[in-house]
Amino acid sequence: MTPVVSVASVNGPSDALVVGVDSGGSGLRIALAEAASGAVLDTRASREPVRTGPGGISARHFLDQVLPTVRALTEPHGPRPVVAVAVGAAGMATLGDELRAELPGAFAEAWGVRRLALAADAVTAYAGALGQRPGAVVAGGTGMIALGTDLTSWRRADGWGHLLGDCGSGAWIGRAGLEAAMRAYDGRRGGSAALLVRAEKLFGPAAGLPGALYPRTDRPAVLASFAPEVGLCAAEDPVAADILTRAARHIAEAAEAACPAGPGARVALTGGLFKMGDPLLVPLRAALGELVPHAEAVGPAGDPLAGAVALAAALATGALRLPEDPALLRLFGEDAPRAASSAQVGGGASTRDESADRIPDAP
Repeated sequence: MTPVVSVASVNGPSDALVVGVDSGGSGLRIALAEAASGAVLDTRASREPVRTGPGGISARHFLDQVLPTVRALTEPHGPRPVVAVAVGAAGMATLGDELRAELPGAFAEAWGVRRLALAADAVTAYAGALGQRPGAVVAGGTGMIALGTDLTSWRRADGWGHLLGDCGSGAWIGRAGLEAAMRAYDGRRGGSAALLVRAEKLFGPAAGLPGALYPRTDRPAVLASFAPEVGLCAAEDPVAADILTRAARHIAEAAEAACPAGPGARVALTGGLFKMGDPLLVPLRAALGELVPHAEAVGPAGDPLAGAVALAAALATGALRLPEDPALLRLFGEDAPRAASSAQVGGGASTRDESADRIPDAP
C-alpha cells in the first residue's frame, strides 16, 4: 500500500508523482505521471461512469474506483509520494458539490496530498489542447461548448444543451438533417430526398419517427447519430451541405465569443464531431478566418486526460497559470490562490467559505 507522505514544499521531492483523472459519461481514465516533467508513467481505464445522486456526482463511487486504481499504479514505483492530483469531470460545475466537499480530505488521508485541482471537463480539454496559453477550445460531440481564457479569467460560450443551445453540435446537425428529411417526406420546400432515404434506413418509416424519438430519454444522442449521415450526403446534396455550413458558422460564433482579443491567441477544435472531416471542417475554417482572424487555428496537443496530468504537474511545481474560477477550476491547498469570478461564468462575487479549500492534515 502506498505510504502516507506529507509534502513540505510547493515542488515536493524530486521523485514526486502526480495523478490526473478524466471522468466522463463513458467512464474513468486515470494517469500516473512524474511531477517534475509531467511524463506519464502508466494509465488505467474503467468503462463504468461515476454515478450521480441527490448530492450530484457521487464522491463515494468516484473514490471506490480511483483509490484502488491509484494504489495499483503507484505500487511498482515504491515509496515515491503523490504530491498533486487534478480531476476533470463532466458536470463538475453544476453537480460537483459532493466531490469538492469530500475529495480534498480523502486524498489527504490516502496519500498525504496537499494540492488538488477539481475542474470541469471543458477545462481539462482546454489544458490538454492548448496547455497554458491564451485562446479558446471548442469541444464538439453530441453537444458543443467553447471555453476561452486570457489567463486572467474564463469565458464560456454555449454548452446549454440541445433544447437551448449546443448550436452546431452533433445533436444540432442531426436534428437539422432529420427536419430536412421530414420536409422531403411532406413535399415542403427545403427538404432533402437523400436525407429522407438515409433517415428511413436508420430509423424506419418517416411517419413513425416522432413516436420513435420523442419518448427517448437519450434524444440528444439519437439526434447526433444522424449527423454522420448529413456529412456523407454533403458532397452531392446542397441541403446537407447548407446544414454543415450553418453548423460551422454557429461553432465559429462560439469560438469568437470565448476567444480573448489581441495577438497570440489560439483556437483548437477537439471532440468526435470534428472527425466528420472536410464537409464540416472546410466551411468551419472559413468561418473562423472571418470571425476570429486574430487567432491561430491549431490542432489539439492532447486530450482531456493529458490536460488533467498537465494541471496536476503545474500545481505540483507551482507553475499553474490557468485562472481559478468557482464553477470551472477550484484549487485546494493551504497556499492555493483564491477564486475570482470570470466573464459569463461564476455570476459575480464569490461568497463561498474559503476555509473549505484547506486540505486537512493527513493522520
